[in-house]
Amino acid sequence: MVTSKRKLPGEHPALTQFKRGDASKVKVAVSDIDGILRGKYLHRDKFLGAAEPIPGGGFGFCDVVLGWDMMDVTYDNTRATGWQHGFPDALARIDLNSARQVPWDAGVPFFLGEFVNSDGSAHAQCPRQTLKHVLKRAEKMGFKVMTGMEFEWFNFLETPHSWAAKKGVEPERLTPGMFGYSLLRMNQNREFVNAIMDEMLAFGVPIEGLHTETGPGVYEVAIGFSEALEQADRAILFKTGVKEIGARFGIMPSFMAKPHQQLPGCSGHIHQSLSDGKSNLFYDPKKPRKMSKLFESYLAGQVACMMEFAPLIWPTINSYKRLVDGFWAPVKPTWGMDNRTASFRVIANTPKSTRLETRCPGADVNPYLAMAAVIAAGLDGVEKGLKLTAPPITGTNVGGENIPRAPRTLIETTRNFAQSSIARDWLGDGFVDHFAATRDWEWRQWLDAVTDYEMKRYFEII
Repeated sequence: MVTSKRKLPGEHPALTQFKRGDASKVKVAVSDIDGILRGKYLHRDKFLGAAEPIPGGGFGFCDVVLGWDMMDVTYDNTRATGWQHGFPDALARIDLNSARQVPWDAGVPFFLGEFVNSDGSAHAQCPRQTLKHVLKRAEKMGFKVMTGMEFEWFNFLETPHSWAAKKGVEPERLTPGMFGYSLLRMNQNREFVNAIMDEMLAFGVPIEGLHTETGPGVYEVAIGFSEALEQADRAILFKTGVKEIGARFGIMPSFMAKPHQQLPGCSGHIHQSLSDGKSNLFYDPKKPRKMSKLFESYLAGQVACMMEFAPLIWPTINSYKRLVDGFWAPVKPTWGMDNRTASFRVIANTPKSTRLETRCPGADVNPYLAMAAVIAAGLDGVEKGLKLTAPPITGTNVGGENIPRAPRTLIETTRNFAQSSIARDWLGDGFVDHFAATRDWEWRQWLDAVTDYEMKRYFEII
């Protein structure tokens, strides 16, 4: 294996820096279908070999990562991977642009990877490659996509062992009561809060803002705005990183969309704008709403076809429990001017701040796939020159009374997704078929489950 510390012609700066250091190991990770990072440590020499350009570089990673669910149970209905193929190694390529160090793990070097075919081409089922596929099409259209993600999440005073002992019932919340934007609550857990702000920044995930949300132990974070691929990387790293940081304080963060029936759920809002590399193309000071024609077509695309991408923004059974009237989550594909009750909130003030906030995704999203969905829907509207056919809603869905409500089940959105020509055009048949099969699997696990609701409702009375 290569162990030289000298810089080769055209060598990536991150690789040069690594060679000059004395780290004996590297942490690498890839995203599975559900947006959970799966990874391993590599010896220094193994990493240097894996960091070579494809073909010739990369490292083997069992393709079961794309062929099982979040509980490590293998799908029985997928074609791209499965027992019928023997779960061989797939080739994982290290993205040297993702280089960072993990401050809470003794500064170990960290790199994200993505699955590729043996010839170096994109792997059709890889979530990160799916987003890159959409972004390449955006680039051909002349656009650089800028995005920012926000997450709300619950924090509990639990560990994996204590939670297992409770058998999924009544986790202890970090703090009591409804106390949004509370300095008192943050001060009570200031070591945890400061660790998130400081260590995430050192991890290459800058935080624009962090505050308590209205709910017991609920926080909200805004991740620093960036180009879309970098933002998706930051988002998936934040979700994993905050869990690792939390464990140090006896805190278990959860990004479930709806952990409690009587409380608001957790969102995963995505802010977006298009740039030509110099200016924000969504801003037009000559228009009454300061929205450019391009912005209107992008928004019209999301209004028209976001529901065809719905399982990418509502990927779990629990996602749909969040879609309840009066609980902050929008339930219809509506748009509004700075209106937080709409699915698509237009913020149009200055050249720097003008953007679209897509508010329908939950915190349980795979950031790569949710971002691919909203960008594809928007750009589809741009390609087709769509126009807004309805005025913005005011108040709570005033003006949106006749707009159909979003579906309430994963299987319904999955069937729509599988039949969508727009989704297949933007994401590819290979991805659509595979992801639809994984959501069908998720739905069937729910159908087979006997829940505490059923026990409480039927056990004694029936």
